[in-house]
Amino acid sequence: MSELPEMVQALLDPQSYPRPPSRVELMQTQMSYVFIAGDYVYKTKKPVDFGFLDYTTLDKRLTCCIKELELNRRLCPDAYLEVVPVTEDDGRIVMDGKGDVKEYAVKMRRLPREAMMDFLLAENKVTPEMLAGVAAVLAGFHHKAATGDDIDEFGSTDSVFRNTDENFTQTDKYIGTTVSAETHLRLKTWNANFIKTNEALFQKRVEEGRIRDCHGDLHAAHICFTEKICIYDCIEFNDRFRYCDVASEVAFLAMDLDHYGRSDLSNSFIGAYVKESGDEELKKLLNFYKCYRACVRAKVGCFQYTDAYIDPAEKARILENTKSYFKLAESYIEK
Repeated sequence: MSELPEMVQALLDPQSYPRPPSRVELMQTQMSYVFIAGDYVYKTKKPVDFGFLDYTTLDKRLTCCIKELELNRRLCPDAYLEVVPVTEDDGRIVMDGKGDVKEYAVKMRRLPREAMMDFLLAENKVTPEMLAGVAAVLAGFHHKAATGDDIDEFGSTDSVFRNTDENFTQTDKYIGTTVSAETHLRLKTWNANFIKTNEALFQKRVEEGRIRDCHGDLHAAHICFTEKICIYDCIEFNDRFRYCDVASEVAFLAMDLDHYGRSDLSNSFIGAYVKESGDEELKKLLNFYKCYRACVRAKVGCFQYTDAYIDPAEKARILENTKSYFKLAESYIEK
């Protein structure tokens, strides 16, 4: 593992925070550093460019921090507090200081780990009733979410194809490591053929107003069962990944539940959402969007696998998890 950047190392010191916690924990994604400091969590963005995401300048990272705050307050208003600077004060890197700004962070209220859906799934503590609650929140959110001509454009077959094909373009170099050439080609071909042969269905979804400004990253790790259901960490870095058919959003969580080996809960969630929304037609698109979303999670795993700052032991887990998402994606291909 490469040595962590100097700023990240400095922020692991509890004395770098306004109210010093007893300790600071670091978590990483391929795009962010997340500092868990007592009752608060601070998230900074890595200066990376993946094509679909560009965090390479401080101004771009600030813009995305502000947008992250605003968008996530839609479904988790109590947790998202403010954007704060990371500064250099008298030669020390500090969070929310008064000196020269070196970085920006999204400050959040810490949510209980033991109330996260992924944690509860591992403990076999997620029930159909809990998923019915998620479905009700999500259906209400989708009903009110922004739509219109600019957003509808992302439900067109051209836009859907761009998103699906990008998965394969960006994972091509991982063939032989995380996925076989045969599986990669089979997935790419099936996705393209499905879009081509179902053009009328995609157009009907646009005409019925099913394309909305959604969450965009709805999997189990982003749902917390506090006093109110909190759905957090939506996509802020690229509008086209949020502007999608609500069927794609439903399919994301349904796919993730399948990945946990809980197809029973996946089916309960789908049934509850359909009941809340009245959107029976989305079932025709579920396998397609489940496949797409599994490929998205596999792509994220590919990026993490090549991140120089992630520990080798963690990379071994990431590799196996990435392979499992490609395998799951293939299982959705309709015979």
